[in-house]
Amino acid sequence: MIPLTLAEVTAATGGRLEAGADPAALVRAVTVDSRLVAPGTLFVAIVGERVDGHDHAAEAIAAGAPAVLATRAVTVPSVRVDDPLAALAALAALVRDRSPAAVVAVTGSAGKTTTKDLLADLLGEIGPTIWPPGSFNNEIGLPLTLLRTEPDTAFVVLEMGARGLGHIAALCAIARPSVGVVLNVGSAHVGEYADGRAGIARAKGELAERATDTVILNADDPLVAAMATRVRRTAQVITFTQAAGVGGQPPAALVTEVGARQVRVDAAGRASFVLVAGGERHPVTLGLVGAHQVANALAAAAVALRLGLPAARVAATLTAARPRSRWRMEVSRTGAGVTIVNDAYNANPESMRAALHTLIGLRGSGRAFAVLGGMGELGTAADEAHDDLGRLTVDLGIDRLVAVGAAARRVHAAAETALATSGVSGGDGAVSGGDGAVDGGGRSSTWVADADAAVAAVVARARAGDVVLVKASRSYGLERVAQDLTAAFGPAQDGAAGSGSAAGSGSAAGSDRGTGQNSGVGRGAGTRVGAEIEGI
Repeated sequence: MIPLTLAEVTAATGGRLEAGADPAALVRAVTVDSRLVAPGTLFVAIVGERVDGHDHAAEAIAAGAPAVLATRAVTVPSVRVDDPLAALAALAALVRDRSPAAVVAVTGSAGKTTTKDLLADLLGEIGPTIWPPGSFNNEIGLPLTLLRTEPDTAFVVLEMGARGLGHIAALCAIARPSVGVVLNVGSAHVGEYADGRAGIARAKGELAERATDTVILNADDPLVAAMATRVRRTAQVITFTQAAGVGGQPPAALVTEVGARQVRVDAAGRASFVLVAGGERHPVTLGLVGAHQVANALAAAAVALRLGLPAARVAATLTAARPRSRWRMEVSRTGAGVTIVNDAYNANPESMRAALHTLIGLRGSGRAFAVLGGMGELGTAADEAHDDLGRLTVDLGIDRLVAVGAAARRVHAAAETALATSGVSGGDGAVSGGDGAVDGGGRSSTWVADADAAVAAVVARARAGDVVLVKASRSYGLERVAQDLTAAFGPAQDGAAGSGSAAGSGSAAGSDRGTGQNSGVGRGAGTRVGAEIEGI
C-alpha cells in the first residue's frame, strides 16, 4: 500500500482522531478482518450480519494496528467516522490519486473472475500488478483491492459487480479506470431490474461510459456491442469475437481487433484456438476448463495487447495460465475414478448452460451427473428459468440429474416430465430423502432436500469413469457437496487434482507480493460475511 499517515486518513475521511491516536502514525495496509491485522494495518470496524467489528478493536490494536476506523467510541486509538464504507471508498480514492498505475476494470454477467485472473498473468508479464483475490467486486472488496496499490505498481485489475443501476458508476468514481472491459449481458441478478436484461445492459454500460482510455467490448453479444455508442470520444473501442466476421451492420466505431479462429475443445474440456490480432496469428491452448473460457481469454488478450504485451507473449502466457480462483470449473480426479467438477461459486441461466455443455464434453465413455441447486435473484423470471434448466438437462443428454433444495424442485419436475415424454428415463431405485428415481439403467432425475442427501445420492450411484458437475448460486453453498464428494471418492492415486483444479484455492493469492487479504473472511472476524465482501 502507498503509506498514509493517520492525519491524512482523517482528512480524507472527514473523521476525527480519538483515544490518543497519533496523527503521525503510518498506515501501510487496510483490512476489515481483525485476523489479518499486522503492524501498520488500519482495521475498519464494520457492523455485519453476525459480528460487529468494534468488538475486535482492542485485539486489532494489540496486533499492531495504529488505529481503528470506527463509527462509535472505542477505548483504543481510533479514527471516528460516520460511515465506514464511505470512509473506505475515500481512502481508496486517495491512494488511486497518488498512483500512476493503469487501472483495468472488468464487468459482465459471467466470467469476471476468470478474466481478472488471466489479466493478472498477462499484465504481470509487463510490470508489477495488483488484483483481487476471489471476487472482491463490490463497495467493500473493490476499495480493499485499490488500497493494496504500492508505489511501484504498474497495473491494478478490478472486478465490478452490479445489482442495480448506479452501482458500477459508484465504483468507477472510486477507481477511475483507464481501461474498461464488458464481457457479456446475461440474466444474473435480473430480478433486481424492472426491465430485465435491458436494465442489466444499462448498468454494465456504466463502465463503458467511464473508462478514460480504452473500452473492450464483446462483439458477439449484441447488448455489449451496442455499448460502443456510449463510449466517450477520447476513448478507443477494441472488440473481440469468435466469429469469422461480426454479423449484421454494427456501429462504425466497432472494428474487431482481437479474434479466435479454429476453436477446438479436447476430451479434458480444454479449449484451443488461434489468436488473431494485429495481423498476427498464434496458437493458444487454455489450461482452463470449458469452451466458454475462450471469450474470457480474448477479453484479457485485448487488454494486454493494448497495454503493450506482444501478441506472441500473450498467446504463450494464456497457454501457461492455470485457474487461480476456487469453485469455478475446478476439476478433481478422484481415486475411485470419478471426476468432480466444482463450479459452485455462482450460477445464472447462461453459466448453467455453459457448465452443462462442458459436462457433456467431459463425459467420454462414462456418465454425466449434474448436481444442481437454485439460481438466485431472477425475480419473476425464476420459475421459467428453472423449468428451462430442467428441460435443458434432458435435451443435452445428462444421465443423472440431482436437484438440491426447495429452489431446485422445478428443475427436477421439468426434467422428470421431459424424460417421461421422451421415454428415455429408467430405473426403479428410490433415493432416500428425495423424489423421483435414479438407477444405473437409464437417464433420470431426482430431487433431494439438502447437501447431505445429494452427496449420498451420488456416492450410491457413481462409478469409475463418471463425471459429476456441482453448480448453484453462491447462496446455496453447494461447494460443500463437491468437497464431500471428492473426499468420499478419495484422492487420485498419483496425488494430482487434475488440470482444472484451482491452484491454491482459498489462499491469499492476488498480488505479485501476496495480498495478506484472504477471500474467506467473515468467520468471527469483525466484518461482514465473505460473500458480501466478495460480491457475486
